[in-house]
Amino acid sequence: MKVFKSIVDLQNELFLARKEGKKIGLVPTMGALHEGHASLIKRSVKENGATVVSIFLNPTQFNDKGDLERYPRTLDADCKLCEACGAQYVFAPSVKEMYPKPDTRHFDFPPQTTVMEGAKRPGHFNGVCQVVSLLFYIVKPDRAYFGEKDWQQIAVIKRLVKYIGYDKRITIVECPIVRDADGLAKSSRNALLSPDERAIAPNIYKALKQSVDYAKSHTVKETHDKVVADINAVDGLEVEYFEIVDGNTLLDVDSWDDSDYIVGCITVYCGKTPIRLIDHIKYKPAEGEQQQ
Repeated sequence: MKVFKSIVDLQNELFLARKEGKKIGLVPTMGALHEGHASLIKRSVKENGATVVSIFLNPTQFNDKGDLERYPRTLDADCKLCEACGAQYVFAPSVKEMYPKPDTRHFDFPPQTTVMEGAKRPGHFNGVCQVVSLLFYIVKPDRAYFGEKDWQQIAVIKRLVKYIGYDKRITIVECPIVRDADGLAKSSRNALLSPDERAIAPNIYKALKQSVDYAKSHTVKETHDKVVADINAVDGLEVEYFEIVDGNTLLDVDSWDDSDYIVGCITVYCGKTPIRLIDHIKYKPAEGEQQQ
């Protein structure tokens, strides 16, 4: 496996790979890799002749500087995981390499960029689109792999590829959430949880999972209120938002009959610091999907 910090050096390497007829897979990450990332890398390795894992802690998508400073940085361990998963290349540029001058581009794809995370974290999705579009320009992958834990982000990325004209060039591959045995979604932020916080965090998914059966005999509002109440009843957990939305538009639904694809999206503060954890549950999966 080769590690590149230079855009030009990576592009020269990928030119040779394409010359050999290899398809290129890209797994964009911010580092602090875990089993969820590993599942993306392994799938890309299986489906492509060459896989690039980008490890770049992108400052433009953080509206909270404290959150950026706390984010785990584990490059050496990340590279070992990438190599163990079979990735051929790691791209770990500096901020100066990615942004030699301030990126003044503005991306806005309402409602996907303006609801939920978009409303709570102003500028977040603009930063996501800035860095992902740069990675697409640099790597020019045939396929790009994203985990469904960041479910809203995938909806934004789909809008992005159409906007920049890459929707016919790049296939966006959605990969299922990887969870610990107790249900907690794998996340780089989990490394920031204290043992006590880690012990209570699985209550988020527990409440979501239980609400699927509850929803069968209760309204959208009743289901919403129960999930919020169940999680807030746990000492150390506080719901920032819980939205039950159409899976395509991301707009709120009032009735289970409003859409054939309905998802509950949640963000919860865990602990005294606190650590911000996101998750989701599909009440009515998209066509062809299985219930979570």
